[in-house]
Amino acid sequence: MKVYTPAIIPQYPVSVKPMGEIAGFPVRPGMFENNGAIVLPVGINFSIHTHYGTKVELLLFHHGEEEPYAVLPFPEEYKIGDVYSMIVFNLKINDLEYAYRIDGPHDPERGHIFNRQNILLDPYAKAVAGQREWGEKKRGSYHARIVNDIFDWGDMPQSKKELCDLVIYELHVRGYTVHPSSGVAHPGTFAGLKEKIPYLRDLGINAVELMPIFEFDETVNSREVDGKRLLEYWGYNTVCFFAPNTSYASTEEYNREGTELKELIKEFHDNGIEVILDVVFNHTAEGNELGSTFCFKGLDNKIYYMLTPHGNYYNFSGCGNTLNCNHPIVRNMILECLRYWTVAYRVDGFRFDLASILGRNEDGSPMNNPPLLQALAFDPLLARVKLIAEAWDAGGMYQVGSFPASRRWAEWNGRYRDAVRGFLKGENWESWNAAWSVAGSMDLYGGFYTEYNENYAGYNSCVNFLTCHDGFTLYDLYSYNHKHNEANGWNNTDGANDNRSWNCGAEGDTDDSCVLALRFRMIRNACAVLLCSRGTPMFLAGDEFANTQYGNNNSYCQDNEISWLDWSMLEKHRDLHDFFKFMIAYRLRHPVIRRKLPDAVCGMEALQTHAENAEITNLPENTRFFAVSFAGYDKEHGHDDLVYLAINSYWEDLTITLPKLSHNLGWYLSVNTYGDQYGRFCYQQQEEVRIVGDFIIRARSVAVFTGRTITN
Repeated sequence: MKVYTPAIIPQYPVSVKPMGEIAGFPVRPGMFENNGAIVLPVGINFSIHTHYGTKVELLLFHHGEEEPYAVLPFPEEYKIGDVYSMIVFNLKINDLEYAYRIDGPHDPERGHIFNRQNILLDPYAKAVAGQREWGEKKRGSYHARIVNDIFDWGDMPQSKKELCDLVIYELHVRGYTVHPSSGVAHPGTFAGLKEKIPYLRDLGINAVELMPIFEFDETVNSREVDGKRLLEYWGYNTVCFFAPNTSYASTEEYNREGTELKELIKEFHDNGIEVILDVVFNHTAEGNELGSTFCFKGLDNKIYYMLTPHGNYYNFSGCGNTLNCNHPIVRNMILECLRYWTVAYRVDGFRFDLASILGRNEDGSPMNNPPLLQALAFDPLLARVKLIAEAWDAGGMYQVGSFPASRRWAEWNGRYRDAVRGFLKGENWESWNAAWSVAGSMDLYGGFYTEYNENYAGYNSCVNFLTCHDGFTLYDLYSYNHKHNEANGWNNTDGANDNRSWNCGAEGDTDDSCVLALRFRMIRNACAVLLCSRGTPMFLAGDEFANTQYGNNNSYCQDNEISWLDWSMLEKHRDLHDFFKFMIAYRLRHPVIRRKLPDAVCGMEALQTHAENAEITNLPENTRFFAVSFAGYDKEHGHDDLVYLAINSYWEDLTITLPKLSHNLGWYLSVNTYGDQYGRFCYQQQEEVRIVGDFIIRARSVAVFTGRTITN
């Protein structure tokens, strides 16, 4: 553990002198172009802007105290346009917290709710004080801390992996290691997650998507149900967009806030794993008219939130308010925020929660060319980070396949989730949608070219998933016909009703060996299909060892065993973990699954669907079986790359044929989710069996075949 002693800002050089004194502190007009608080050799520069506010005061606090030890009003000569800026000299940053008070008109019907008594958090704060310990309600008002953004990233280059080459693993920082079975020294923290990197590297994933890590208030809306305290566990109630969540750090970091997170990200990068952040720019923790005022409401309510003509809050987020993302002020803040995380934390990508809100106008109407989305798409600093949209919102806008992408954005593919879930459980009417989805959803994400990759072909636009934090785990998907959210306290009315799940014959826990065997086969089916589909695969942490949430498909408030990963399941279901590990490696070994390659020498079509007879490439309507073949020439290894994915959702065995290959090539069985007489479900190359003639694909199973040179 590194020990850091916070420094004292040195005396200002003779060449830079104060120009006045306020509340006993030497001051001078500041650097107006820089938002937030910046450490200078002579002092600290404080800048904040408000359009409708008429008076601004800077409040200075000793660490941990609620009463300011100094109040510094900004003189008019310290203001340019709407920006107030002041350099304050001789401050000890290790004992300093700060906030603002802003006066202005109070006219709620016109959207103005200024109140000089409100203590306001700097929206550009790099660290937040007041809620250090997880689950403990904040002490009084939110204050900001000064951060020395000093971290040695060395000469670490930015990742050049394309999105289609990633296998994304979605996880919750606290829930991943807080269970006693995790065995880490710092459970529930960034440091605890760092301890699990060897496990993740061995599993084979090369990207993690972290659920919200911006400062959030898990205690907002806390309540008790059946003797258990429920919190806003997921983290989708953002308090500050520029600050990491303090309760995720294993130690208090004072003015070095973010160091533990940076060390975590660097360790991820050193192990070849990219870091994608789940970001929430659709609403904030301030809520609606009944919510608190600690930042944006008191700063410029009419600018930062979408308001009705009578000053109430539009609620396209389902969380009380909606951030006014396409107002120039808000748009600029979001752009600066993402730049900051890209540069200061070396983040590789961002997944935008309820991203359709980012395309709404100030009155809530959809925009054809949203300026925010365009600005993010073409910003030079963000040029190589991944931008992934959850292309819908709670206001009914659904844009999967039509998100205003500016030829730059990717999407969570909601159709893939729904169609493939349905087909795998036997809904044959989903066959065509499922086949399109497995083949890369080219009907939704048409091909285009970039200077970085001439074979882009839309595969970098699509993130395929069957499970995520929002919904059933993969084990629960095949263990429950219905959601079981009673523990949430809403009489099981919350959470999605359309889950396309199947309990395989028994609801929930069972000792029936036949039911359990079918469940685990269905999980293997889902894994094999996901990892052999065109587009970027993403799965939920714990799916690889059958983690359960006991049928809860909306565990947003469950900071307990419902949401925490039980690592004892890893040894109990080691064979499932090893199957996931094999499938991840198989995908990364076969570039033809991930993208279009040059034409195969053997003459096979680059991409085709197949019926039970492989020569039939037009799928019958409502079929219960289909296959997808991928073929191309792998220049790196100097041979054809041929993969054949066969999916039988029927409850009986089927006899199928495989595509004909030239005389020196043959099909070898790589994966059989039904299993063989030895209990094996996948085969290393030296173990693969050549398939000659027909193949019997067992009931409700998936088989994957690899085409290669025939060996004796």
